[in-house]
Amino acid sequence: MRFLVAYLSQTGNTRKVAEAIYEVLEGEKEIMPLSEVESLEGYDLAFIGFPIHASNPAAEAKAFLEEKGRGKKVALFVTHAAPEDHELVSGFLEKCKAAVSHADLVGMFDCQGELSQAVIDILAKSDNPKYREFAAYGPQTKGQPDDSRLEKARVFARDVVNKLKGT
Repeated sequence: MRFLVAYLSQTGNTRKVAEAIYEVLEGEKEIMPLSEVESLEGYDLAFIGFPIHASNPAAEAKAFLEEKGRGKKVALFVTHAAPEDHELVSGFLEKCKAAVSHADLVGMFDCQGELSQAVIDILAKSDNPKYREFAAYGPQTKGQPDDSRLEKARVFARDVVNKLKGT
């Protein structure tokens, strides 16, 4: 199988998850920033990763998926500041699924990433109470994604590949 792992990462969180996924893939594989991907042609599966921005998939990632994902086998990996079990996360993930509604979504992984201090400062000053709540998560996001979350990403990648292979 031929794999692509492509990611959008501003602070390094999503890149760490991309690297964890890439390291367990067997066969022909490439890893690169999303901005360098010209096409998904020729790949059996594309793992596409991006952060959540303002409760939505990052705009660049959404545009990429809508433009280049049509009819392709895609597995998403998403980073966000909230704990994975936070009540709002399911809404974030539904918006991500909507961005690939025209693709063949074969799996999705999400995990908490570290919130940068610059973003914490912006969120803390927001008029939106939901954004101020996320600013309060700042300290508990330190060091995320940690080793346990990266291992879950590796397991996710193996499981998706095995599902495609029918094993």
